[in-house]
Amino acid sequence: MLDRWLFKRIDNSGLVVFRVFFGLLIAIEAFQAIFTGWVRRNLIEPQFTFNFIGFDFLQPLPGNGMIWYYAIMGIFGLLVMVGLKYRFSMFCYGLMWTAVYLMQKSSYNNHYYLLMLLCMIMLLLPAHRWLSIDAWRNPEIRRISMPRWVWIFIVLQLWIVYTYASIAKIYPDWLDGTFPAYLMKTKKDYWLVGGFLQHPWVRYAIAYFGIFFDLLNVPLLLWKRTRIFAFIAAIFFHLFNSFIFQIGIFPYLSLAFIIFFFPAKTINKFFLRGKKEYYDKGEIIIPAYRNALIAFMAIWFIIQISLPLRHWFIKDDVLWTEEGHRLSWRMMLRGKSGTERFKVVEKGTEDTIFIDNKKYLSRKQLHSLSSKPDMIWQFAQRLKNEFAEKGKDVEVYVEGKVSVNGDKFHPLIDPHVDLAAEKWHHFKHNDWILPSPKE
Repeated sequence: MLDRWLFKRIDNSGLVVFRVFFGLLIAIEAFQAIFTGWVRRNLIEPQFTFNFIGFDFLQPLPGNGMIWYYAIMGIFGLLVMVGLKYRFSMFCYGLMWTAVYLMQKSSYNNHYYLLMLLCMIMLLLPAHRWLSIDAWRNPEIRRISMPRWVWIFIVLQLWIVYTYASIAKIYPDWLDGTFPAYLMKTKKDYWLVGGFLQHPWVRYAIAYFGIFFDLLNVPLLLWKRTRIFAFIAAIFFHLFNSFIFQIGIFPYLSLAFIIFFFPAKTINKFFLRGKKEYYDKGEIIIPAYRNALIAFMAIWFIIQISLPLRHWFIKDDVLWTEEGHRLSWRMMLRGKSGTERFKVVEKGTEDTIFIDNKKYLSRKQLHSLSSKPDMIWQFAQRLKNEFAEKGKDVEVYVEGKVSVNGDKFHPLIDPHVDLAAEKWHHFKHNDWILPSPKE
């Protein structure tokens, strides 16, 4: 039964067309990061980046090296699109993207994490067996079919992302429209739609359409009778997000995924007119790597299902502490602002220095630092190391307050704890983060 489910051959038109879209979009992502100044603002101008804790060895290249780095990434994206040295190109782009993802988190976005996972997935998939330079140069690899586990892998990963995104929205500030209203206030100056977005009913429409779209989109796409309606809803949802929130390629990447839900005849009609035949034999071919593949998929999806749940096992509210927030599909859930003051005290003396954060950090880093305890801890460690280079053994104290979704400011950091002496705990609560006001 499992073999029939995983290894039955199906038409590969969806995968082939998706590879073309995927390659184009990841190339655009790399090139636009250069031309919009994102690379310069986030990887060149800052004195240092806030890497994921434990990945300090990943640092930006000196000078304008990161511009060349992204240009090379863009070229690899184009090679994925045309299917030239597909697996090598996909591996290189994925490795380079993962390195940048772990290198800085001031511009953290769950979509960046999704792209990292997709690069890993696409590396495994036979997406170059048709409509590729590889298949043109080596006709022996041409195929019009693929094993069904490929389709299952993609769809199940999407389902996990959307489902967790929906569940995460079920909290008071989302359900009563507080956060959508807070978010729309930042868009009031938008041309044409800014005033419209301020209507009270809009916040509730955004709140509940968001919950139900994320929860039902994949199931409705799977059912033939509702597929076209789900497709239309997806177009509206993702284009709205693209225009209002300006989140790069990801709305279009989400639309590209929908191709996996349409039959091969439809895909060939619109995108692969040169592919006159489609596969419908339904053969079951069990590969030699059967057991390894099943084990890999089981481990992959256990991790994907478990990671977003970890915050439930960490003390206090993830919306306040941020512990367990990343890698959890908690997308666009809250708005935070904060203030913090770092005080450095040399041990054995009464010498006290209050740090001017602006001398160290970019505007974006300052904004992220103000409400992210892990980044506050990292900055404290950096100050400790900087003073150690001067021969001074110091303690670092922080007074920090945070406002969530426009609410009152409340203390976030225990001002009596020396953060320079603390260790960061990845999977349990860090006690120097004060309880949320609701707790």
